[in-house]
Amino acid sequence: MNRIDAKFKELQSKGKKALVVYITCGYPDIAITEKLVFELAKRGVDIIELGVPFSDPLADGPMIQEASAYALKKKINLHHIFSLVKRIRAKSQIPLCLMGYYNPVFSFGQVNFVNEAIVSGVDGVIIPDLPPEEDLWLVSLAKKASLKTIFFLSPTSSLERIKYISKVSTGFIYYVSLTGVTGARQALPEDLKQNITMIKHYTKKPVCVGFGISNAQHVKEVLRIADGAIVGSAIMKVIKDTMGKGNVVEKIGAFTRSLRNV
Repeated sequence: MNRIDAKFKELQSKGKKALVVYITCGYPDIAITEKLVFELAKRGVDIIELGVPFSDPLADGPMIQEASAYALKKKINLHHIFSLVKRIRAKSQIPLCLMGYYNPVFSFGQVNFVNEAIVSGVDGVIIPDLPPEEDLWLVSLAKKASLKTIFFLSPTSSLERIKYISKVSTGFIYYVSLTGVTGARQALPEDLKQNITMIKHYTKKPVCVGFGISNAQHVKEVLRIADGAIVGSAIMKVIKDTMGKGNVVEKIGAFTRSLRNV
């Protein structure tokens, strides 16, 4: 069984929900990224999204844009990331998703990408700028290899779109909580519960909420209604604020622990 499916099955059996954390690979360097994965796993994170740096991350806000640009200056690419995953797999079985944009995947080659993902130990892929119908071949390749393809719904998704994404998305459905880019927010949208309830009427697949989930109170509110909460920009800001001032790994560990404690 794919590690993502196994994790949600385990959580459901325990009456728990998923904490999903995003980090940009290579920010501040690939060695710290590796240490962060182990620290996040130790602190109770259930699934980790490994961000693939890209020059035009159009779904991301300023913090992740900055982290991506920083990593690109260090020449971090898919080859480095697949090697990173292999090293992680020697010590940990935490579910790992690659989150990145379509251009690097297309340039790498869909067949090569899926093969390398499986060989290295990746469990799922999240490609914000790829509607599934634009590359059904990639979706098919991933399905045959048991590589999960996670797609998006948003507050503006039509009923037809909800039904379609509920059918084609595997692993979980990524619900974008707001109309905009990633980044920390002060409050969650008022229509969040209503929209998640409607989506879950059409699917039994896990629904995880991302974009704007910034603190422990947000996580608590999201987990009342969804199957998982995704925290990204808030994590990346802690890394930025800690760089050169102390132990990044320990700071992230403490912040992650706080997300479960309200």
